Parts: sequence; C-alpha cells; structure tokens
Amino acid sequence: MKLVKKIATVSLVIIILFLLGGYFYFQKKFTPPENYLTVSETAENIPMKWISSDENSHSALLFPIKLDGINQTFYMQFDSGSPITVFYKNSLQSISEKHQNHMQFNSEKNQIATRFKIGKMNIISKNFEVLNYGNKVDFEDPNAENIIGTIGTDLLEKRITVLDFKNQQFSFIEQIDEKDFTDFEFKKRKILISAKVENENLKLLYDSGTSGYEFITTKEVWKKYKIENSQIKTEKGNSWGNTLSVFTASAKKQIQFGNLKLNLSEVTHIESTSELQKFLMKRSGMQGMIGNKLFLNHKLILDCKNEKFKLE
Repeated sequence: MKLVKKIATVSLVIIILFLLGGYFYFQKKFTPPENYLTVSETAENIPMKWISSDENSHSALLFPIKLDGINQTFYMQFDSGSPITVFYKNSLQSISEKHQNHMQFNSEKNQIATRFKIGKMNIISKNFEVLNYGNKVDFEDPNAENIIGTIGTDLLEKRITVLDFKNQQFSFIEQIDEKDFTDFEFKKRKILISAKVENENLKLLYDSGTSGYEFITTKEVWKKYKIENSQIKTEKGNSWGNTLSVFTASAKKQIQFGNLKLNLSEVTHIESTSELQKFLMKRSGMQGMIGNKLFLNHKLILDCKNEKFKLE
C-alpha cells in the first residue's frame, strides 16, 4: 500500500513538473521581447499603399519609410500579427552594398542598429531583428515596391494608430479624444477584439498580415457561415516562406463591433497550419482572425497602450 502511494505521489510530481515546464516553455517562446523602440514626433495622414495579386486587390498593406541618410522611399509591410518590427536580410544587404556605412549590422545576433522615419515620426533601435527573408532592392525602377521589413505592434504600443481605410491614409499620433471607445485585449502584443455574429460572442485576432481576407476561422465555422453551394476560391498563401492552402467562400452575415454592424461577405479557412498554431489559437480562446478587407470602408483607431479602440 505504501509503495502504491509512493508511486502515485511520484507520478503526480512528474505530471506537475511536466505541466509547469510546458507552461514556462510557452510563456518564454511566445512572450515578445522588451519593446526596444525609441519613438519621437508623429506621422499624420500618410498615404497607404496596397500590394495587389491576381486573386486579391488588398493582399498586403505597405507603409512608406525613409532610412536614415538615404534619400529614397522604401516600404515595410504592416503586420499587426507580428509583435516586433523586423528587417529583411536580403533587402538590407543590397542597400548596404550601395550605401555603405549607413547600417551597423550584428551578424552574430542577426540584429541591426538603425533609424527610419514615417512622415515626421522617428523610429530608432539598436536591436532591430533581421530575418533571412526578402528580395534585393531594385534601385533602377523609381516605381518599384521595395519591401525591406515588417512593422509590428511594438510601434503601435508607442503611438495611437489611426487606420483610415476609407480615405486610404494612416496616422501615428500621441493624443486623441477617446469618447465612445471600446475595450480590447492587447495580450503579448496581440490585438484581440470582441465581436458578435448571430448573437454568438467571438474573440478575434486583428492580423493585418492576412490583409486581403475578411474573416478567417476554423473549417467547422467556415462551413456554418458560408452560403451553401457557393463557389469556393482556392489559392496559395505565404507565411514567412511557408506555403498555405487558402479556401474562401461567399457569406451573407453581419458582424458586430460594439454598436457598429459590418457586412460579412466572405469567410475563409486555411489548411497547412501547424498543430502548434492550432493549439495556441485554441488555448487563447480565439475564434478567428480578421484582416484589413473587413474595414475597407471604415476608420479603425487603436490605442494599444490603454487597450481602447474605435471603429467608425
């Protein structure tokens, strides 16, 4: 009897240690680093730029930027699903070849010390992460969309963000009258917004990296929301070099944010995501993701520091 109790106690201790180890592993792995950005001034009414594809006219949202000491406009993709602002190694290498001594690149840590501007706003860091990604810059074509990095939610943490999709412009400002604003969650620099479809309460991740889609959800919900027998559009998506299968169908629903109702005209589900991504989505309580396409006729204002937003 004592042996059975001892075995049970040891087994319980092992299970507890395993669960604690898993908890701390995921906490460490998915907790973003300290916000290393230093930001000054503001950017107001800056024109948006969209990347179009054969299937999608709003497949990515770009912000124009100027690197310190280089008189040329580059672009960075706005990705509210990324907790950090990063640069692309392949793009930076071609810039450094043409403009030497403008960047302090730490190849051992894959980091770069630099500064850039959006409008009049200055963004500075000694620790920008550099990803082994991107394309060489085309310096010959003045109309080239040279994308050299990604703007993440660390910048949104430093400024109030105004995404005026209706007028195709955006701003990063320091103050705004927050009358009629609604709470949202800014957990681990992820933007989680409450919504409602057919009296069902949902928690949705605003991920502008999925820009050209209105509402991405599980296959089960996708089947429930899509119009029966509607044509299914199939395409290949790209997530940091990983190919995904994307399925979109027509829908005729309304999605409500606070007191504002928007028409939900399509619904999407994605295959080829990892089991870890599915697990994390389930654990977070999310029922889906929303991209920029849902807000194209509206203005979205995000105060991530105080966890308040407004949709107009």
